[in-house]
Amino acid sequence: MVSSRAKKVTTHTLQEMKRSGEKITMLTAYDYSLARLVDGAGVDVILVGDSASNVMAGNDTTVPMTLEHMIYHAQCVVNGVDRCLVVVDMPFGSYQGDSKLALKSAIRIMKESGGHAVKLEGGIEIVDSIKRILTAGIPVMGHLGLTPQSIYKFGTYTVRAKEEVEAKRLMEDALALQEAGCFSIVFEKIPANLAKGVSQALDIPTIGIGAGPDCDGQVLVLHDMLGITKDFSPRFLRRYADVGEAVDGAVSKYIDDVRNGSFPSHEESY
Repeated sequence: MVSSRAKKVTTHTLQEMKRSGEKITMLTAYDYSLARLVDGAGVDVILVGDSASNVMAGNDTTVPMTLEHMIYHAQCVVNGVDRCLVVVDMPFGSYQGDSKLALKSAIRIMKESGGHAVKLEGGIEIVDSIKRILTAGIPVMGHLGLTPQSIYKFGTYTVRAKEEVEAKRLMEDALALQEAGCFSIVFEKIPANLAKGVSQALDIPTIGIGAGPDCDGQVLVLHDMLGITKDFSPRFLRRYADVGEAVDGAVSKYIDDVRNGSFPSHEESY
């Protein structure tokens, strides 16, 4: 457990970690209670991901998430954090194709949630939005490779950039995001050798999910790595606990105790 007095993580901290070769840890969180636990354990970055659409709301894709949804989840997370850098996903429709809308959306996220940075999916096509957001002093994290908000464009969640043309484009996009001012980039489901090469070519830190061990850091969806979700088992996922089984067992025991009259006991009564 990390002391609440531990030094806060900033975008500058992540830059220093890359330069020193220290790996960056990032996990998602969407509520106060779990954010407090993740922060207390010492994770560097919490991503308030639009993956809340899947693990919190039960949707098939991230597309339904709204700006209001993301602000609400981010507010909850920020309330539970002392040390972590909190990055908030900008949801589908809040920045694509309109840099003025992107700036307005990012300002709302920062003002209303208290988050520390925003994350956008895409490459060269969103550079104008990134630059405009940065004019307000809002840090921006990029996201390349598999971009879940574009699922209807690609039609599949398979590994991206396996072919030379797409791999070359990803390198160009990464350099463009760095040039635009992003402080970090997430690489999702791309070949490990490509992630390694691009990470080495960039001055800013890279965070991988399904992108091999040579990114500057790693991210997983908290509910997946804790075993809360049961129907999602991609190759890149390592389950560090089976919280789902623990919850099942606890609830079953509670039901039994209530029905057989052993709960509440005399000691648990007033």
